[in-house]
Amino acid sequence: MYEPNVVGDWQEYDEHAGLRVRVHRLELAEPPRGRDDAAEGLTYFSLRVTVENRGSRHLGIHLEDGQIDVRIGPEGESAFLDWRNSQFIEGFDVYPLRRATAVLYAAGAEASLSLVDVQVQLRVEEEWADRRLWSGGIGAHAGAQQGAVRDSLAHQVSVFLQDQAGEGTA
Repeated sequence: MYEPNVVGDWQEYDEHAGLRVRVHRLELAEPPRGRDDAAEGLTYFSLRVTVENRGSRHLGIHLEDGQIDVRIGPEGESAFLDWRNSQFIEGFDVYPLRRATAVLYAAGAEASLSLVDVQVQLRVEEEWADRRLWSGGIGAHAGAQQGAVRDSLAHQVSVFLQDQAGEGTA
């Protein structure tokens, strides 16, 4: 079964030797240029997506709007993405042993921030790389939740399968 990465984990790309990416520093933060009116009543947070090149040649990286999807809460609702305040990686050559980081500002209902899923799809040398998923959270239960993402996901799948098996025999 496919398991999401925990926020902070590095994920390597097999199709691009030495290239790896991670989502990290998921935290409450106000945007630098002020709040967007559309986010009224929502809680702002930020996250970083870092691309590192450990290979032997430079790679052209694109990580722009539309290539990062942020979902919050147990229902996976879309977070409000503040594109005006976010900083992306647009056509940058990442040389060996160097990194490039995108900073994203988003907002959502405070009660839903204990579960945040971030999906990233890089474009490397004008080709799309596979999508990757990270899961984490913000708030009182986030520390315990991040440490137990895999257990919680496995538990949810197990309960679902048990429910399905029970319906089939009834």
